[in-house]
Amino acid sequence: GNVSQTKFQSGVETCASTAIGFFIAYFASLTVLPLFGFPVTHGQNFLITVIFTAISLIRGFFVRRLFNFLHARQA
Repeated sequence: GNVSQTKFQSGVETCASTAIGFFIAYFASLTVLPLFGFPVTHGQNFLITVIFTAISLIRGFFVRRLFNFLHARQA
């Protein structure tokens, strides 16, 4: 049978994964940064997490495009 996801399902999975990752990173940063001498407010930590999440999404996009390009070259 066909076990591949629709584009919508892939989008929902990506959003869910990103949201879960955001909250994990947010709470991890609140714990880890002060251990290294960088106390942060909730607002500062939120912005830091937003910035790193955006960087991660951009990285993921370019890695996917690279692999799609390499796959297309093999075909």
